[in-house]
Amino acid sequence: MSILLEQLTKRYDSHPVVNNVSLEIVDGEFFVLLGSSGSGKTTVLNMIAGLAGIDQGRVLLHGRDVTHLPIQERNVGYVFQNYALFQHMSVADNIEFGLRVRNVAASVRRRRSSELLELIGLAGLGSRMPKQLSGGQQQRVALARALAHKPDVLLLDEPLGALDAKIRNELRRNLRTIQQELGITTIMVTHDQEEAFELADRMGVMSFGRLIEVDTPANLYRYPQTEFVAAFLGTANLMVGQATTDGVQLGPRHFPLKALPSSVAVDNAQRVQVLFRPEDVLLAGHADELDCPPLGQGKVEQITFGGSFERLRVRLPPIPGVRPIAPPIAFGEHGLVVEVTRTQDQVSRLPLQQTDTVWAGISRLHMLTHPGLQFLVLSDGSSPAQAALVVSSQIARLSHARMTLLGYGLGESAMQRHLQEAKEQVGSGLAALDIRSTTLAAAEAVVEETERRPYDLVVLGLGSADSIALAERILEAGEHHLLLIPCSQPPPKHALICLANGEPGKEGVLFTGRLVRHFGTQAKLLTILPESANDQESQDRARRFLAGGVRALQSFGVAAEIAVGSGTVHDGIVSELKNGGHDLLVLGAPLPDLAGKIALDGVVGQLLREVKDCSILIVRSSSQEQGTLLPLPLSGRLNPG
Repeated sequence: MSILLEQLTKRYDSHPVVNNVSLEIVDGEFFVLLGSSGSGKTTVLNMIAGLAGIDQGRVLLHGRDVTHLPIQERNVGYVFQNYALFQHMSVADNIEFGLRVRNVAASVRRRRSSELLELIGLAGLGSRMPKQLSGGQQQRVALARALAHKPDVLLLDEPLGALDAKIRNELRRNLRTIQQELGITTIMVTHDQEEAFELADRMGVMSFGRLIEVDTPANLYRYPQTEFVAAFLGTANLMVGQATTDGVQLGPRHFPLKALPSSVAVDNAQRVQVLFRPEDVLLAGHADELDCPPLGQGKVEQITFGGSFERLRVRLPPIPGVRPIAPPIAFGEHGLVVEVTRTQDQVSRLPLQQTDTVWAGISRLHMLTHPGLQFLVLSDGSSPAQAALVVSSQIARLSHARMTLLGYGLGESAMQRHLQEAKEQVGSGLAALDIRSTTLAAAEAVVEETERRPYDLVVLGLGSADSIALAERILEAGEHHLLLIPCSQPPPKHALICLANGEPGKEGVLFTGRLVRHFGTQAKLLTILPESANDQESQDRARRFLAGGVRALQSFGVAAEIAVGSGTVHDGIVSELKNGGHDLLVLGAPLPDLAGKIALDGVVGQLLREVKDCSILIVRSSSQEQGTLLPLPLSGRLNPG
């Protein structure tokens, strides 16, 4: 085994940019780490090279533990994106630099330099200066310099990213040829999927510091095991359907599978995710002309010329019981959008124009286990925690969610009794139940647990003296939303979603719809306009946005209405809660300050302290910038100051 990574973790400002990554890479393998910017892939490369410290885990190269060795003792070659050549040195001197600092004899250096110049196709150019070479040639020199001292492994950090498309394609082929000829174990980091597909023997997909899946490029593209990889690689049509004994059901349409994935336990009651790529979609003028099971009839929305192929987007009407995941439906729109790729031969047989009506069928599909929602429920045995446990277990059961119960704040014997009683109280019927305990304080325990596994929702009892302070720390800990439960009650039937116009508000609507669709819940979307902006134009704009929210909830099967009020936000929400009979209040998470701290004060804090008989869902909207998550408010007007 050339490279072995064991549970690598790296934190910056207490945030894990690499989170428990384990990986084995065999001798001579070309392995590619693929991920978007900020996913942690370059940090993994730097940890292997010794350019970044390791907070947890080990790095072994050819069976040698190099975790704490300096870079010069690891025998790795490293190629950077920006070449990093010494501009005052000739090409040959650049290549020989690593040998010179290792006190290798001049004759050996010159011979090695000549060998590598020939290998990279630059023989006879050793006397030139870097500025006399093209970008592609400079990158070849950087590769030769990394190979000069015959490293055990070669590390490439987006080495082709600074080059234009034509040179990049040429260098890809050269790089693969050189790697195979030398037989050197190689890890390359890239965000270019085409590059990864062409070069990799195997590849790993990273997101938010986690290594999501590892397999050959073909298997990851055709048979992914996770929703993230299915949607991330290439273009995906991904939707939730129903498993059958011999295939899947998408609404009234049945699609047989010759071989069911071994990872999917076939159960007629089980929801599954159905993946089909654009090239798996066939189009015809009539359903009986399709050579595969039809999905439905739709309208051509967009056509794009791609040279040897054509891309289309076809919009189909909604299919009862089917929820689209990718491509995502725009906020407030109806129906399904299907991505299609056709060869020019297919185009010539059925020419299509925008707005044409066409039948779409699926020639091949892949079934994934539908993960459902992931709940983390905190309990210290107090009365508020007991209420939260009862309510959250009911919600988890109805929504087919996987639930983790995390006990904290009790002694060993009291903890064992509490968890046993909780297990009996929760009972059966959950998709999955994991019971854990911790000796850490609650906030630290949440940080540790959410690093171990991502969660959609953290559930906390509201009512203890420190529950609001704990809620603030929980919101700072990750990407999850937070449900605060003040008392024991049935699953919510009437949700009040408070929001202002804008993108962050959409996340609140969509997550709420995904959660409450299982309970027969009705929703009201409320916005409060200040008296100074309560003119007809502002009201019309607010109603248009709220109407989009109603349509978005309808796509989840959730009936909704809208209300536009005026005056102070606090009074408007309290009035609606008193008169509307709502048992779930949805608010937006406040923005963090410059230190990343979240304060549940202002209107949000007031409501948390005043509301005693209604659960409160705090929804956060996340964006990623260089690995840092920046929560945004669901409504700026709900979070003044």
